[in-house]
Amino acid sequence: MTTPRNLLLIALLFIGYLLWMQWQEDYNHAPAPAAGSVSETSPSAGSPAAANGADVPTASVTTTTAAAAAPPLSTSASTAAHVVVTTDVLRVEIDPAGASVVVADLLAYPQQPKDLAHPVRLLDSRDATFFEAQSGLVSANGAAPDHQSLFTAEKNDYTLAAGTDTLDVPLIWTDASGLTVRKVFVFKRASYVIEQRQEIENKGSASWSGNAYRQLQRVPPIVDTAGLKGYSNTERYSFAGAAWYSTADKFQKLKFDHFEKEPLDKSFNGGWAALLQHYFFAAWIPLAGETDQYVTKTYLAKARQGEDIRRYLIRTQSPPITVAPGETKTDSARLYIGPKLQGTLDQVAPGLSLTVDYGIFTVIAEPLHWLLAQLHKLTGNWGLAIILLVLLIKAAFFKLSETQFRSGAKMRKLQPRIAALKERYGDDRQKMNTAMMELYQKEKVNPLAGCLPMVVQIPVFFALYWVLLESVELRQAPFVGWIQNLTAPDPYFVLPVLNAAVMIATQYLTPTAGMDPTQAKMMKIMPLVFSVLFAFFPAGLVLYYVVNGGLGLLQQWIITRRIDAGETAKA
Repeated sequence: MTTPRNLLLIALLFIGYLLWMQWQEDYNHAPAPAAGSVSETSPSAGSPAAANGADVPTASVTTTTAAAAAPPLSTSASTAAHVVVTTDVLRVEIDPAGASVVVADLLAYPQQPKDLAHPVRLLDSRDATFFEAQSGLVSANGAAPDHQSLFTAEKNDYTLAAGTDTLDVPLIWTDASGLTVRKVFVFKRASYVIEQRQEIENKGSASWSGNAYRQLQRVPPIVDTAGLKGYSNTERYSFAGAAWYSTADKFQKLKFDHFEKEPLDKSFNGGWAALLQHYFFAAWIPLAGETDQYVTKTYLAKARQGEDIRRYLIRTQSPPITVAPGETKTDSARLYIGPKLQGTLDQVAPGLSLTVDYGIFTVIAEPLHWLLAQLHKLTGNWGLAIILLVLLIKAAFFKLSETQFRSGAKMRKLQPRIAALKERYGDDRQKMNTAMMELYQKEKVNPLAGCLPMVVQIPVFFALYWVLLESVELRQAPFVGWIQNLTAPDPYFVLPVLNAAVMIATQYLTPTAGMDPTQAKMMKIMPLVFSVLFAFFPAGLVLYYVVNGGLGLLQQWIITRRIDAGETAKA
């Protein structure tokens, strides 16, 4: 895997893979409506339809009186201060308008290394980075508080106190008809899961029927794609969009560009709905036994500056709920807001760990991630864990690599004789190839013997690439000395230069017999090309390459010396 031929093939495959992904991003899009155009099903905020809630679902028809005109929604522009809740891992803001979670800071994940004063903001109410977790009730025959209705809070500041493990945050909505809804958010220590209860109390004289819904909506995340640095920005290759899970169809996902072309509209139980981005996500998780309607939608919303901004949402809507006079019923769900911690997500909900999206390499990447995590437990350093992982991979492929290097060493010994054949046959390539095959058979050398190890190891390389790309555990993880962030490029380009040195040394030991002159020239510039390319790649991935290439070079040098010594002994 470390010979120049193999590196060239890997580079071509990798670049081709990136180009294919970029082509998908640039050209495989659903046609977007022109700015300012509004479809009947997706009205713009600010239009009459939007004023009634373009992002508010329709209630199920559950009674004979449901066809009657529903009373106006008790909506109001929110001027009340947000309710701020702080735990040991989260700081969230709940807007009394709808009792929705509109801001969420992940306190353990700084935007820049060691800058805990500025944590990652996953949910945000600002137009440019809009991402909110909303919930509410809708009714076809009565009043109901949707995610625009004004709630009241007991206070505006809650903090999880030392020595306590849970924190309840209640907000209340009431209506003149006698309906009262108490929405309670329950926070737990060391948890990114927020439990939500909607307690529906009917003090009126008629039964109330409606549905509970929960939805996530946002604008696509902003990703730097400018220039070479933007091209190598790993965030641009990570999946961003909606995802959901059902016991029947398992994990499914939908890119933002495909929302209009492939909308979701299904009912199932035991599932969840999420919006994903690089390293982090938010998900609504209904009760396991509840059969919800899952839908995706996109619409145009009016920004504060006046321009239309396209938003994307995924929603779960409960079966009909009927509350008789004097009765109270509760709708429950959970909201996850946090990192893609693969080792703990399945404890939250089945299939939730699949939000760590390794694509087609999942079957290889998941065991690699598990092994890398175990090595980190042993070393306490992700850089050392990567080195140990390379050692284990090299040990697993030792015999294959040995076959490859033995073939290369024998080919190297045949270079003078192959050069003589070239001189003898000149431009007659047919006779030249025939003579070379006879020489290979006579010396019992298989020129293709080095291909199998490379073919076997390439999927492992790509799988490890995705592990390093998607693992939030490695985000901003320090190694040693000048490398304080394994997911950022090497600031002093030491690892790319070391990799170039390893490649040059490997070229010296690699046979070039029979190689096309153009290919030989490409081999000579490969160390420079890889140095420039790796200068913008995550240090963790370049570290893997340097260690893997260095071990391969050592193995190749030892095998070459043994074969040379054997030839000398025979002489």
